[in-house]
Amino acid sequence: MPLFARLSGVFALALALLAPCAASAEPSMIYLVRHGEKALEGKDPELSPQGRLRAQNIATMLGKTGIAHIFSTATRRTRQTAQPLAQASGVQVQEYDPRTPRALVEKVKALSGPVLVVGHSNTLSELVRLFGGQPGLEIADNEYDRLYQLIPGAGGSVATVLFTSPPATGPAP
Repeated sequence: MPLFARLSGVFALALALLAPCAASAEPSMIYLVRHGEKALEGKDPELSPQGRLRAQNIATMLGKTGIAHIFSTATRRTRQTAQPLAQASGVQVQEYDPRTPRALVEKVKALSGPVLVVGHSNTLSELVRLFGGQPGLEIADNEYDRLYQLIPGAGGSVATVLFTSPPATGPAP
């Protein structure tokens, strides 16, 4: 068999084996959290000491998940919530516009690897729904401890796991 024919066959086999991987460019896991507790003053408040502790706890919880992408809104409190994990994992925080949640969902669905999204109480439930998850009750103003894990499955199904990040606050979901 000529060399060209053999190489063509090997190349075709390699493409056939790799095609499903390329077609399934989808995050392996999506984590969504609300920013940590915020200071009470200012138009764009920073995290309070308790919020900084929560951000560190989230980084610890997700530190071994292999987070490949981190998204945050432009507010200081969301960026500060994402920062400990970004520093620990060496992943740069990408900003998203909370007014265009579908754009974020489409961007994340085109990625591979685990993803963290840091949002707000009034936008997080909608993001969970748009990703195909089940958000449960709406997030109360005094609730900062929900951590959603969305697990993409076969045929577009999404399993939702709800964790809490210490220290606990607000009503139980």
